[in-house]
Amino acid sequence: MAVIKVMDELLANKIAAGEVVERCASVVKELVENSIDAGAKEIKVLLQDAGTREIKVIDDGNGMDEDDAILAFSRHATSKITDEDDLYRLCTLGFRGEALASIAAVSKVDLKTCAGDIGTHVIINGGKIIKVSKGDARRGTIISVSELFYNTPARLKHMKSLYTELSSITDYMNKLSLSHPKIRFVLQNNDNVILRTDGSGNTLKVIQSIYGNDVTRKMVPVSAENDDYEITGYISLPEVHRSSRNNMVTIVNGRVVRNIEINKTINDAYHSYKPDNRYPITILNITVDPSVIDVNIHPTKMDIKFSKMDTLLDLISNMVISKISNRELIPKAEIKTEIKDEIKKKPKYVEQYIKLDSKGSSIEQIELPEEEIIINSDLDIDLVSDDEPYKAEEKLMPEMYPVGLVHGTYIILENEKGMYLMDLHAAKERCNYERFKEAMGKPNIASTALLFPVTIELSNDDYIILKQHLNLLTDLKFKIEEFGVNSIIVKEHPTWLPTNNLEDSVRTIIDVIIREKEFSIEKFNEKVATMMSCKHAVRANTHLTIEDMRDLVEDLRNCKNPFNCPHGRPTTIFYSNYDLEKLFKRSGFDTKK
Repeated sequence: MAVIKVMDELLANKIAAGEVVERCASVVKELVENSIDAGAKEIKVLLQDAGTREIKVIDDGNGMDEDDAILAFSRHATSKITDEDDLYRLCTLGFRGEALASIAAVSKVDLKTCAGDIGTHVIINGGKIIKVSKGDARRGTIISVSELFYNTPARLKHMKSLYTELSSITDYMNKLSLSHPKIRFVLQNNDNVILRTDGSGNTLKVIQSIYGNDVTRKMVPVSAENDDYEITGYISLPEVHRSSRNNMVTIVNGRVVRNIEINKTINDAYHSYKPDNRYPITILNITVDPSVIDVNIHPTKMDIKFSKMDTLLDLISNMVISKISNRELIPKAEIKTEIKDEIKKKPKYVEQYIKLDSKGSSIEQIELPEEEIIINSDLDIDLVSDDEPYKAEEKLMPEMYPVGLVHGTYIILENEKGMYLMDLHAAKERCNYERFKEAMGKPNIASTALLFPVTIELSNDDYIILKQHLNLLTDLKFKIEEFGVNSIIVKEHPTWLPTNNLEDSVRTIIDVIIREKEFSIEKFNEKVATMMSCKHAVRANTHLTIEDMRDLVEDLRNCKNPFNCPHGRPTTIFYSNYDLEKLFKRSGFDTKK
């Protein structure tokens, strides 16, 4: 009796769906790429509850006749390749013939399409065709995917929150719109527009619709070519950077791809121009002969192989370095006008996002006050509260006395045991870290109003994530309100937040919120305290008086762990009297002589 049997087609499609359809964004990706391959000039993506209830894609592409509409949901059925040679000269985004079959296997699909005078309407549930009938004669395709993973409970159970799913879809639609600026894209969630491009072919306009005006003004056009590759696109000035590589977009022959080597090469080209743990915003469009690359690596088609990778990396590196090294990089001072009482009307979709939370949690809506906020701008607020929680009965670090400063970086100290060298930046980092963390853990933090509120503009997907965790900023005594599209206005901040660079400090906290994948309040407080402590520590070559040094040493001695900065570097190095004598060849002799 035969043990090996041919797998049922529905079961095979469900298994394939495990690789092709990971989440709602996977469905959007496959459907929109099909629309692009069909020659669509306008593509609309309409979501209900971030795609968990329904994903509808409407295009004006070529459409299909009845036979093709039915055959399209069969596994390995495709119009994009016909023989083995086509596999090595791909000019389309799709080619495997797995996506529609995989999607239909784990959802309910409603397809309306037309390639001529007579339309076709196909209804499929769980991979089984329920109905085929005549449809509207509108040229193009309308495909609706609802109740995703309704027949695979394990996958449905592990779906992310609605905010996360919506952010993931928005992120990929942003990248698709950058890769095809000649196509008009519209993304809506619950009838509220998140992304809209004009299809004019101007990449800079697409960048503006995603990142806003401030970033767009600081994008630099780049271009380079050699015998194999042609590169065009935009890179940000070094002053514009983000905490994630996600904003480094690589497009190869119109396909959005992920490549660690390319991202590393771009980031290395910015070396010494930006912080090491920050990443630029880049959009690089690489055109290459299809025979030089291999797209058939993974069902998602996001990873590709280059046969001449070294020449590509050298081309990218030289292009970026030449653009940022031979120009004046002094940031332009921006004079912001006084904020008026009349503020742009809030976009309707912001309120809808708040209603999306299936757990019932909501974010407080705060109206802008009509009265003018007046504070004393000269008020100096100490980072430490009056109860001085950092003083302990027994200090871990011995008492030391400063005697000088080397290169504005290292403090020389002494006591009866010997000599100490203290890294003033690391020491100040540790003091700041414990103060910030202590202040953030207190429920009754005081806040202070701003005479000139700070406006911060975000990309649309970052804005969605921030809205989900806006209560964290409220708990920290920030008063933040919506200000136009994808922008917030900061009107109050906690008293422990340094005011010498307020906007940068707020952006640091927002970056932690946006990039934290598995969110917990403990990790949030830890990361914010660490990042803030570094940003507001004393820099090298800073002049300090003996009194300043003495205060810093005393603050460090009051810390719970005075020996390391938050990143693990030592704050102090000790030289005993014996060590000093040994260095100067005095050991064994009477040191009093």
